[in-house]
Amino acid sequence: MKFEHFAINVQDPQKMSDWYEANLGLKPVKKMTEPPYMTFLADDSGSIMIEIYANPKGETLKFKELHPVAVHLAFVSENPTEDKNRLISAGASPVSDDIMEDGSHLVMLKDPWGFAIQLCKRAVPMLRNLG
Repeated sequence: MKFEHFAINVQDPQKMSDWYEANLGLKPVKKMTEPPYMTFLADDSGSIMIEIYANPKGETLKFKELHPVAVHLAFVSENPTEDKNRLISAGASPVSDDIMEDGSHLVMLKDPWGFAIQLCKRAVPMLRNLG
């Protein structure tokens, strides 16, 4: 099986998706302009997406109250420090900035809505083409 998307039910999907497009480089694949404002955003590989929407059928988690290890989106970053500073300037909040024992650099932030974002520069990249 191949991973298609991860869905997030949020209060303000239009503003959140705009911020992810502007600041994380995600590209809209499908974007509804009427409720539930279902938006699919793809990463630069075009093979993984997140879905952001406001669906009244389900709960909207209080992301600001959740610890980042409960749920987060992780992005590959060539320069986590530079990306962290840029995202903070765009409204994100810093959580942690760690250099791991193997030399990996992991930065945790919360977006303006409280959803956790991790920036990863792995000493040994974990993603590869599995064909």
